Amino acid sequence: QVQLMESGGDSVQAVGSLKLSCVVSGFTGRNYYMGWFRQAPGKEREGVARIGSYGQARYADSVQVRFTISKDNVENTLYLQMNSLKPEDSGMYYCAADWRPGCYTRGDMDYWGKGTLVTISS
Repeated sequence: QVQLMESGGDSVQAVGSLKLSCVVSGFTGRNYYMGWFRQAPGKEREGVARIGSYGQARYADSVQVRFTISKDNVENTLYLQMNSLKPEDSGMYYCAADWRPGCYTRGDMDYWGKGTLVTISS
């Protein structure tokens, strides 16, 4: 059974930093994709960053340079380092995992965590 559990969400002031973690269990395979999504109240869920099994990363334009996605294969943990935070970065952040190419772009990854809340005040 695949399980993902996020942590690290908090309330911080703008220009601050946060590091989100997502512990993944039961998810194996050579080629896979893992990603971070977020959803603000009243808005659609959007992809923030994704990383492939070989470490290739992609970012949304709005977080490019400020956010860094990484993974620890030993600890089975996905991370999202968020710097220079802005109020518009607020929302529920979810990690997700899948093996299918294109699943991150489509936003239909098979496995999701329950989310961790990030609130950025100005």
